[in-house]
Amino acid sequence: MDTMKGPSPAQLAAAAVPAMVVGLVCAVLLVLADLLAEVLHHGWWEALPSLLGIDPASRWWIVLVLTATGALVGLVLWKAPGHGGHDTATVEMVSPPLPLSSLPGVAAVLVLGLAGGVSLGPEGPIIMVATGLVVAAYRRLLPQVPIPMVIAITAAGMLGAMLGTPIAAALACTGAMGGKAAGSLWDRMFTPLVAAGTGAVGYYLLGGQAWGGAFPAYAPQWMDLLTGTAVAALGAILSLVAAAAFAPVHALFRRLRHPLVYVTLGGLLLGILGAIGGPITLFKGAEQTAELIADRDAYGALALLAIVVIKLIAIVIAGASGFRGGRVFPALFTGVAVGLLGHTLVPSMPVTLAVAAGVLGVLLAVSRDGWFAIFGGALIVGDAHVLPVLCIIVLPAWLILTAGPEMMVHEPAPAQPQAPAAG
Repeated sequence: MDTMKGPSPAQLAAAAVPAMVVGLVCAVLLVLADLLAEVLHHGWWEALPSLLGIDPASRWWIVLVLTATGALVGLVLWKAPGHGGHDTATVEMVSPPLPLSSLPGVAAVLVLGLAGGVSLGPEGPIIMVATGLVVAAYRRLLPQVPIPMVIAITAAGMLGAMLGTPIAAALACTGAMGGKAAGSLWDRMFTPLVAAGTGAVGYYLLGGQAWGGAFPAYAPQWMDLLTGTAVAALGAILSLVAAAAFAPVHALFRRLRHPLVYVTLGGLLLGILGAIGGPITLFKGAEQTAELIADRDAYGALALLAIVVIKLIAIVIAGASGFRGGRVFPALFTGVAVGLLGHTLVPSMPVTLAVAAGVLGVLLAVSRDGWFAIFGGALIVGDAHVLPVLCIIVLPAWLILTAGPEMMVHEPAPAQPQAPAAG
């Protein structure tokens, strides 16, 4: 018998049906999180200031809202069952499934952070919520499906919904599912890609927001290899400095011991940064990316450099101080700012390539995934003609980063109890 034979077409088709349901569930969960965050955002940043006759962009109001957000998140981490789930500073974007009792706390800290202006994206917590629900459902209804495959299907569905395309999930699955398992790679990727495609289409049809903006059509030139490499290297180096600070800052906050204290302090510091950088430097970065692209001619080199530095500091503080969220979304925003900075300094460089290269450099440092970084750069500018150049300039950027620190805290494994000595 051929032990390396993969699933039959009938088995793949049957597995596609629950995968489509998972993709749709992921899209609905993401839309619900967006809607709840938007309701709170409207109350904190629009309705309440209007009622009180306050300018919501005033520095003291930004500090107040971010500090209050930190206190509320700290309260959830202190009191909620499961304490808000995994610390997203210490786990990968796709983490082990949580019990159902922990999921309300995870959802609460996610929505509070998104609404309050914290510089983190939804990816870590929303995948935790989706994975917890889907794993519980598969265990009950389809127990024969291995849990790692269920996690892969769920993560792919949510990645498709968050980024509006299944391509990111395809790249992630290619890295995670390679090896010597039975069947072809595409057999193993089949159901995750079904979930990713359904999640992307479902999120779009439910009114989800897309990334990117309008850029001029791009035609590669030889000089672009040099200028694109310089911009990608700039983004990688600045992000590498932020990554080096991540673990020490995480340790400093944890010395305060109580989540209500260290997350509130994190909120205060984020509020001060937001007061300095303005509203453009707040939140997960999707709407702010579109705003920055649309108004790119209004920012000079110093303003763009300030935005980059402030956003990177905010990402470090938000992730290290106990807020729950991912760093990919704000990295995309920061990469756009790096690219616009490069174009401002070298106006002859095509802005489309500059932005794609900036996103590549920052996202490569944050995710440590070359395919994901290339995809992110192409996603933002919406032009496939940048791909050949990005595939070249990613290589020197990787050389800069490969031996550097990751933007993640690697906690030591718990010590194993030693067996008693023989008497």
